[in-house]
Amino acid sequence: MKTCEFDYFLPSQLIAQYPADERDMSRLLVLHKDNGRIEHRNFRDIVEYLLPGDILILNDTRVIPARLFGKDSSGKSFEVLLIKASKGTDIWEVLIKPARKARIGLELVFSDELKGRICEPLLPEILPSGQRLMEFSHTRDFFSIIEQIGHMPLPPYIKRMADKLDQQKYQTTYAANPGAIAAPTAGLHFTPEILSMVQEKGVKIAYITLHVGIGTFKPVKTQNIHDHQMEAEHYTIPDETMKILTDKQNKISRVIAVGTTSVRTIESFFTTNIQSGWTDIFIYPGYEFKRVDALITNLHTPYSTPIMLTSAFAGAAQASIPSSLCPNQHSHINTFFGRDILLKAYHEAIEKGYRFYSYGDSMLIV
Repeated sequence: MKTCEFDYFLPSQLIAQYPADERDMSRLLVLHKDNGRIEHRNFRDIVEYLLPGDILILNDTRVIPARLFGKDSSGKSFEVLLIKASKGTDIWEVLIKPARKARIGLELVFSDELKGRICEPLLPEILPSGQRLMEFSHTRDFFSIIEQIGHMPLPPYIKRMADKLDQQKYQTTYAANPGAIAAPTAGLHFTPEILSMVQEKGVKIAYITLHVGIGTFKPVKTQNIHDHQMEAEHYTIPDETMKILTDKQNKISRVIAVGTTSVRTIESFFTTNIQSGWTDIFIYPGYEFKRVDALITNLHTPYSTPIMLTSAFAGAAQASIPSSLCPNQHSHINTFFGRDILLKAYHEAIEKGYRFYSYGDSMLIV
């Protein structure tokens, strides 16, 4: 499939620049993947679509304030975005602006307690284009320092600097394990009250951790999506969640994934049988899902891996599609049906004024 097939026009005023006043007051677009039927609800209605015995999977990663501002010895300003720790040390992969001045040996001062120096990768280590290695020196716990001096790494389509509101709102209410540089945004809509209602209905809540990295939101730039290589992100499935997902008695239970990161974690495990590690799984139309039955997600950017995964999931129930829709071309249906009904839903959302992207409205594909 071509990357250009995952494009659509979105008026700029529909790109949410601020979170909703209340997390659960966002709108909810419900897409029925068996026939393409669309419903328009409020997120608080999500409980109505969950059934006793369902398993709700939440990503409990915690966003770190990964955007740092420092100066070199001459007083020139630089912006540094932490990508991921390298080899479990004080060396991180980073993106630096201005990139043209980010040469090996450059030293930056971020505060009295934190400094950094661009170092040379050890062969045969190869960094993705544009990324550098930076070794940090600090006088106390690294994460404690950046919690004080760092800024939340809001996506580039949010045209403002992060403020104190984002420290709370660009974080799920159940965030627990620091390490992400972007929020698992589908989870931003959940409140403790809604989670309590979900449990009271007899739905099991289980957690996974995938530290969202640059690979999740980096646009696909290859002409053919099959040529795109995802950057690896670290995930962990706790033992308690493993028992729930692999319990033979739960085979009839639906697994509802909150966010594409939860989907990728679950599918990575059922593909590799690895409970904790790095995943670069890239899910796009034609993929056969192994353990996810419903998806709660947001409205995603064009050309992105989340919109491709969401398209794949929207097309994952093809058995009930009449063959008359596309006679003798079942592979064509499997590949394109999900994308087509997803983009149709997006266009309807645009007509009805939904708010898009990280701080935008929600979507349930069931």
